Amino acid sequence: MARYYVNMNPQDNGDHEVHKSGCYWLGLVKNKKFLGIYTSCTPAVKEAKKTYPTANGCYHCSRPCHTT
Repeated sequence: MARYYVNMNPQDNGDHEVHKSGCYWLGLVKNKKFLGIYTSCTPAVKEAKKTYPTANGCYHCSRPCHTT
C-alpha cells in the first residue's frame, strides 16, 4: 500500500501527474492533493480523474498508469 498524490498544476501537455509517496518528482511538486492509500496506481489515477480528467501516472513512480 502506498500514499498517492496528484499534482494540482498541469504539465506543459495538460496532464496532472499522479505520484506515489517517496517519488523524487513528488518532492518537487508545490501544489499537491492527497488522493488516498492504494495498492497500485490504477485506483489512484481513477480518483484523480474525478477532479482532473487529464490525470496521468508519473513515468517514474506510476509507470503502469502512464500514457503518452
